[in-house]
Amino acid sequence: MVSACLLGEACRYDGRSQRSERVLAALEGKAVIPICPEAAAGLGIPRPPVDLAGGTGVDVWAGRARALTRETREDRTAAFQDGARQALEAARRFDVTVALLKEKSPSCGSQRVYESGVLRPGEGITTALLRADGRTVVSDEDL
Repeated sequence: MVSACLLGEACRYDGRSQRSERVLAALEGKAVIPICPEAAAGLGIPRPPVDLAGGTGVDVWAGRARALTRETREDRTAAFQDGARQALEAARRFDVTVALLKEKSPSCGSQRVYESGVLRPGEGITTALLRADGRTVVSDEDL
């Protein structure tokens, strides 16, 4: 399972892709399930940027943090959780054991995410759910 933006799909919040030649080379010859939890949840492309507030993805699932748009502070937590659930459903359906996801994303970050505008150690909402289900999540920056 791979973040669709890393494969060249223009699904990022700003309407661009984050195509990574390193990722494409590492995946050559492998079966890949592309995902974009935020697009899957119907948040649109482009969409306002979102930061976590009050903690990381783990904290969102525990009810201690939220996913809020950066400028207007509109709550997008339910949509982010919906997208994460869709990613988990796909992982289960296709027996995915490893997900290679985009670092710093409020959904997909595996080591660092933006919390209230500051890049902090932690994981995104989708990563937290996939890991809680026993799946390995690695960062595109680890390649």
